Order: sequence, then C-alpha cells, then structure tokens
Amino acid sequence: MKTIILNASPRKDWNTAQLLKAAMAGAKSNGSEVEYIDLYDLNFTGCRGCLLCKRKDVEKCYCYWKDDLSPVIDKVFSANTLFVGTPIYLGRPTSQYFAFMERLHFSALSYDDYSNYFHGKVNVGMFLTINATEDFYNKLYKEKFEAYADEFRSLNGEVCLYPAYNTLQVNDYSKFDMSSFSEERKKEAHEKCFPLDLENAYNLGRKLSQ
Repeated sequence: MKTIILNASPRKDWNTAQLLKAAMAGAKSNGSEVEYIDLYDLNFTGCRGCLLCKRKDVEKCYCYWKDDLSPVIDKVFSANTLFVGTPIYLGRPTSQYFAFMERLHFSALSYDDYSNYFHGKVNVGMFLTINATEDFYNKLYKEKFEAYADEFRSLNGEVCLYPAYNTLQVNDYSKFDMSSFSEERKKEAHEKCFPLDLENAYNLGRKLSQ
C-alpha cells in the first residue's frame, strides 16, 4: 500500500500540517508506505495548456510539463491513498491546491468524450482548516467544499471530507491586528476541539489506507 500526503498550506507545522501528520501516523500504523510533500516547497504553476497530454501518441494520465509537480502527479496516480490538506483562504482552498488540481484533472481528461482516462482506484481524504465556527462553515462554505471534494471522485475511490473548525491562527494574538477574534475563546476552542480533530485524522488515515 502506498499513501501520498500533500500539504497545500504554506505553514508547515500549523493546523493543516498537524492534521495531515496525524493521518500519516494512522496510515503508517497499517503498514502503508507514506510520502509527505509540502506543495509550497515545490516550483510549479497551474496547467499551461500545452496539450501534450492530449497527443495521440503519448501515455495518458501523465503531465508532460517539466517542473516539480509532474512527478507528484505520477505518484498520486500510482498511490492507493491520497491525503490533501488546505486552509480556507478568502472562502477558497489555497492557490497551490488549485494549481495541483488543474494539473491532476487535465492530464486524465479525455477530449474525445470527456471521460476519464484513469482506471485505477485511489482513496482520498481531504482536510480543511477554518478559523470560523461550524455554523459559519455550514452556512457559507459547506456546499462549495463538498463540491471541491467531489472532484476527487475521478480517482474512483472513497472520498472523505474532514473540516476542522475554529482553528487557532497564532499563538499570541496581541502581536497582530486581529481584534475581531478573542484569543481567550480561540484558545479555549482549540484546547477542547483540536485534540479530537487529530484523533479523527489518525483514524481516517487508518481507514482509508487499509
């Protein structure tokens, strides 16, 4: 079993990364071979529209653009499980997440009949971190992010979406112009909820990598 983990957050040690590393521990507990990748460490862009993946004489499900992301796409298509994590920035996933998704999907998309060239099976766990409450997420973001998660159904496996709510943004709010947030309430929510989020991430890592 092979598990690929992609951190689409620029913060390597904060909420999103911690959830992904908990999922990684869960996958490893099943004996899965795991590779963890910080997308913000790589040099890449979104799809260039070169159309090399649509040539008649080339291998399908392969991105031919020469940068750091193309080998990652190869690894995703050959994996059994994929975990992706992104914070919610301005109501959307991060730009690196979108660039990855453009490249992943376009390299497997048929322009003959809009079917999917990929016939393997990759289970996917998508982790979200949001500094707002669950009620706020449900009202404004839930439907949209469920649609983002559904895009992974092109990998033909089980897809699980896990949002972590009201996450802690910084350790010391007094150093920032962030007076709309109560540090006391944020830390209280973090201490109460985030350990459970980490436990759930571990369990999801075990479940999807079986």
